[in-house]
Amino acid sequence: MAVSGKIRVLIVDDSAVARHALAAILEEDPEITVMGTAADPFSAARRIQDEVPDVMMLDVEMPRMDGITFLKKLMAQCPLPVVMCSSVTEKGSDAMLQALEAGAVDVIVKPRAGLAEHLADHNLQIRDVIKAAARVRVSLRASNGSRPGRLEQKLTADAVLPPPSGRLMNRATERVVCLGASTGGTEALREVLMALPATTPGVVVVQHMPENFTRAFANRLNTLCVVTVKEAEHGDPVLPGTVLIAPGGKHMMIERRGTRYFVAVRDGPLVSRHRPSVDVLFRSAATAAGTNAIGVIMTGMGDDGARGMLEMKQAGGRTFAQDEATSIVFGMPKEAIALGGVDRVVPLHHIARDVLHATAQ
Repeated sequence: MAVSGKIRVLIVDDSAVARHALAAILEEDPEITVMGTAADPFSAARRIQDEVPDVMMLDVEMPRMDGITFLKKLMAQCPLPVVMCSSVTEKGSDAMLQALEAGAVDVIVKPRAGLAEHLADHNLQIRDVIKAAARVRVSLRASNGSRPGRLEQKLTADAVLPPPSGRLMNRATERVVCLGASTGGTEALREVLMALPATTPGVVVVQHMPENFTRAFANRLNTLCVVTVKEAEHGDPVLPGTVLIAPGGKHMMIERRGTRYFVAVRDGPLVSRHRPSVDVLFRSAATAAGTNAIGVIMTGMGDDGARGMLEMKQAGGRTFAQDEATSIVFGMPKEAIALGGVDRVVPLHHIARDVLHATAQ
């Protein structure tokens, strides 16, 4: 970082409105400074020769060179944390997955209309993404019109569903595995899910990801995994050999009917500044599954999931956290450990093995 200690951000976007709106939002945060903007990758490359930013915000669709091509070149020659910005289209969803696989650390969605207003409404989330990106360890890979930001109240899972009763639930015939992740989670989840056999108990996942991106993410994983992976729909049963991923922009909860589990997908306020929220999923697991639940909290910034994981443990569930060495950002696991909600801290490559062992007990 610069001598001032602020996170230096370079904004690369062919839209002057987007550059101005993003710069205004970031400059309102005392921990962030915008070191410059560029209208295309060639201008950005020249700017990087003079000063390397702590974080780059990179558009996807730009003239002369698209953002993903530039990202691949950047990660092969001068790797640094990159946050992709994209308009929401199905084609863009596929492009975003390519960007995440190429090394981007997160995604910010830009609507095609009402851009400045949308970005201003999501100012805190945007700043959180930049702060998380600045902490990411990146390695080489092969080849104004905005209004002042308003403070958003940070809600807990109480805003969506009541706390668990505290009564330990009797063991049913089914186990359920709950995974929660944020920054760095797309690749971490891929490693874990690819290691699971078709006989794995039902898995439910909250990955912080924008609306319209989770379906493409689930479809991509479905082509790579032995287990079936799909974006969750309201009322889906939680079945062995199936992974349900919470849709972006919706909360996902587990509900129990007899000895079987189903997911409820609902609207609701942001919880821990996220929707879907890991805290909401974990609390529902504590309430509906109790001792049948296994919780895993993985790489990500912030504390979403920490309280919910403690509730899972108190309800008799088994809980795991990804360790610091293998986490892109050791935020969510660290907070869960600090609250006392974690039974075991394990490296990424041991998560699938340990989860399977826990489901067999």
